[in-house]
Amino acid sequence: MDIVKDGNNDEFRLVLKLSETDPFFEKKQKLLVAMGFDPDISLCIKSSSTLDQLNDFLDALVRRARLVNFNEIELYFGGDVINLKDCNSPRNEMEALHSILEAIDKSPSAENYATKNIQQCLREEIILRIDNVRKKIEEETVIIKDFGCDKEKGLLDWGVENGVKTKLDIARVEGAGRGAIAKEDLQVGDIAMEIPVSIIISEELLYESEMFPILEKVDGISEETMLLLWSMKEKYNKNSKFKLYFNSLPDDFQTGLSFGISAVMALDGSLLLEEIMLAKEHLRTQYDELFPALSNYNPNIFPPELYTWEKFLWACELWYSNSMKVIFTDGKLRTCLIPIAGFLNHSICPHIMNYGRIDAKTNSLKFPLSRKCGLGEQCFLSYGNLSSSHLLTFYGFLPKGDNPFDVIPLDFDIAQDVESEFGASACEWSSHMVRGTWLSKNNEMFYYGLPPPLLDHLRRARNPAWRSNDLTQEILESEIDVLGDLSSTFEGMMEALSDEELEERGNESWDVKLAMEFKILQRRIVSSILTSCNAGCDLLQSELLKLAP
Repeated sequence: MDIVKDGNNDEFRLVLKLSETDPFFEKKQKLLVAMGFDPDISLCIKSSSTLDQLNDFLDALVRRARLVNFNEIELYFGGDVINLKDCNSPRNEMEALHSILEAIDKSPSAENYATKNIQQCLREEIILRIDNVRKKIEEETVIIKDFGCDKEKGLLDWGVENGVKTKLDIARVEGAGRGAIAKEDLQVGDIAMEIPVSIIISEELLYESEMFPILEKVDGISEETMLLLWSMKEKYNKNSKFKLYFNSLPDDFQTGLSFGISAVMALDGSLLLEEIMLAKEHLRTQYDELFPALSNYNPNIFPPELYTWEKFLWACELWYSNSMKVIFTDGKLRTCLIPIAGFLNHSICPHIMNYGRIDAKTNSLKFPLSRKCGLGEQCFLSYGNLSSSHLLTFYGFLPKGDNPFDVIPLDFDIAQDVESEFGASACEWSSHMVRGTWLSKNNEMFYYGLPPPLLDHLRRARNPAWRSNDLTQEILESEIDVLGDLSSTFEGMMEALSDEELEERGNESWDVKLAMEFKILQRRIVSSILTSCNAGCDLLQSELLKLAP
């Protein structure tokens, strides 16, 4: 966002400019115009504005900010004028509000009291709207008091002794395992945690190890894999600087990579079954390429008892579920393990969204709050814009609430389509997908809560010159056929996901329960697609009756 100070000191302007390096620049430009905005014109507010005028000004800014901050999935599903009128996802809404807040905070100093007052009112209203996002999906924190956290507390004390600054404590939380709990009321912008570089586990430790000269000669091995192998041995090093960290880690991470046969079979009919099988196959191949060869070559550095397949899988789960990408002061992006920060759990509406860059002044990694976190409340982090299938496979849980990134990919041949009246042409999308239609706010004719790029692709597969300008019988009948084809696809998927005992199983192991939860989620998504297709057909049939002579 660029801030432009007007020559008249009684007003100031804010303009949201799309970055020309945005991969979806053209799509977003077209949508801004469709929303009635000139992409290059700033929005102005006078210091004499009323409260209603201030809110109208902010409403317009937020609508633009939502679009500017859209990622690919949000643009695919929410890229139409109706969906942009309201919150599309907690992540997008928080990003939009914070981009405006940042612009207000960076705006030129006001030259009179009235202008200073309007700037302050704008800031307070944005903070209030951020808090309203929290209230819509607030999660209750239930601490399990009779469950000890001695190892975790010991690690936290070690961290503080080594320069960690934190306003969070560690506790066992119902439904989440270990979690980070606010020790006081925290406000937007507060630093919840600060970790010095000196205790971050990165490739620098690998370079100093005795195994690096051997590993760097292995063809095709990545630094991440080398660091994984380093951690397998470091875990059992009694003199390790990170002994308390490794001791605090669980014996079993219980991710999808550890699913037993019963859990894998329970996933039959879902795409996750193939995802987990391919992931495990890849890891097993990677392990077999390294061992026992490395142990045979140098058993002192790679003791066979420390480099078994089970220990390798454990280390893979550690790095998948606990590592973070961090940009260091030299500009290099490194995959790291960050003691204590690993206690921060994921949420679709986290307290901490923007992190991952070392502060050059303090040589530390800071975790600032994007929304309030009250005393005794669990403080959440964003692991990224991840689907539930990814979170289950590599982290071992399903997020609470509606995850906007829970998509089902569709395998279509993408042909060159002509320009769409709904925005970009379908050929501009390299793939198509669906998600739960309850997330859409646009159920009007030719939308039905379904993604516009997908519908556009299906229409043009039937008629390259399709247009909805006139509600002719031919157009309506063609639309019914499109929804019928889509419905047929998902009826088969629903049948594959069926399980008569799905709702009745209660005493299964952790992995089978998790598999069942995921399958129920997939059925809910597919069911919503079928419901939307049927509702759309009913709507179109009603229009056909109106055309009947």
